[in-house]
Amino acid sequence: MIFSIVVTGAPYSSQAADSALRYCKSLLKLEHQIHRIFFYADGVHNASELAVPPQDETNIPSEWAQLAEQHKLDIVVCIAAAVRRGVLDENEAGRYEKSSHNLTLPFVLSGLGQLVEAGIVSDRVVTFGA
Repeated sequence: MIFSIVVTGAPYSSQAADSALRYCKSLLKLEHQIHRIFFYADGVHNASELAVPPQDETNIPSEWAQLAEQHKLDIVVCIAAAVRRGVLDENEAGRYEKSSHNLTLPFVLSGLGQLVEAGIVSDRVVTFGA
């Protein structure tokens, strides 16, 4: 079965991001396919390079990046929500004349069209909200 996942909760403000991460790991373990993971609203904070949780807590943004790299997953951050919340890639930082960027690779910024396409291609779209 093909899944797409939508995450709308920030990594440390609710259980949404952690639950979504665990769900994705379980799907992959069961040999399901993940078409795309889309981060929207406060969920864009999962893509911030600047998150530094205490050592005894899970580094959720880092875990997302590792999972995506390990399984070659498409992890997309809504560009409008990200820019509004100060999560920028190098291109957007230059566009808005900001001195730095903080989008963790392999996250990519893109529009809501990616979410629509994911819904068309996937058998199931599961949302984890705050």
